[in-house]
Amino acid sequence: MKFDYDTAWKEALALLRKNFGLLAVLAGVFFFIPYAVIMITIPEMDMFANMPSDDSDAAMAAISEVYGDYWWALILLALIQGIGLLAMLALLRRRASPTVGEALQVGVKSVLSYFGSQILQTALLMIIAILALAPAAAVGVSILAFVGGLVALVVACYVLTKFSLVSPVIAIDGQRNPVTALKRSWHLTKGNSVRLFFFYLLLLVALVVVSTVLSLILSLVFALAGEQAALLGSAIVSGLSNAVIILLMTCILAAVHTQLSRLSNEREDGSEADTRL
Repeated sequence: MKFDYDTAWKEALALLRKNFGLLAVLAGVFFFIPYAVIMITIPEMDMFANMPSDDSDAAMAAISEVYGDYWWALILLALIQGIGLLAMLALLRRRASPTVGEALQVGVKSVLSYFGSQILQTALLMIIAILALAPAAAVGVSILAFVGGLVALVVACYVLTKFSLVSPVIAIDGQRNPVTALKRSWHLTKGNSVRLFFFYLLLLVALVVVSTVLSLILSLVFALAGEQAALLGSAIVSGLSNAVIILLMTCILAAVHTQLSRLSNEREDGSEADTRL
């Protein structure tokens, strides 16, 4: 059987409706408030607003400067949001039905495993980029650079799709070994990677469009109240968008994980039946 878009979407919405109150609180505490506070206290962190639009070298320099000056804030924010994501996913476990306190414990205890898996993914993507772009760098041919970049993008999208279920594997299945979690995600997505990629792509496009429109409207409203209000409004809008997107994506990841786990179990049961015959 193949991954079904409609089933995943309906299950995600059902999870959202059933757990909206608790999920909204966790999203507010771990995503909206930390993100908004950092944007307000460190305006330079809003890299898109402060990035030069007409000079790519200057833009990269600006990004590097922000990372160099505020690496500690990025790590702190990533740590807080990692705990929040894992806690929200743990809260959606159907069998155990944990309390909020138990879900938070899962988030705290699993966050290092989560970051370990992210580091391994990043390392793999860097290796892919180096291998794809190395021939162009060696001979200095622009067409090879374009082809290499395209190959790297396609492979990176494939890898990210295969590893997209690492967080629910850690939070819901309770797998604390980063390597095993990556393997489990790869196994769950087997045979459904392309369908899953386009499902994520459609959701991403929809979320970006809706988020952009709402951000423009709300930012305009705040801008009419003055410069300080505009800065405050930008932080609030960014934090709110961040929280809402994570809220929805958490339910989607949980629904996808549930469906693919069910399909994986059916495949394994079918293989065992064929073996007995």
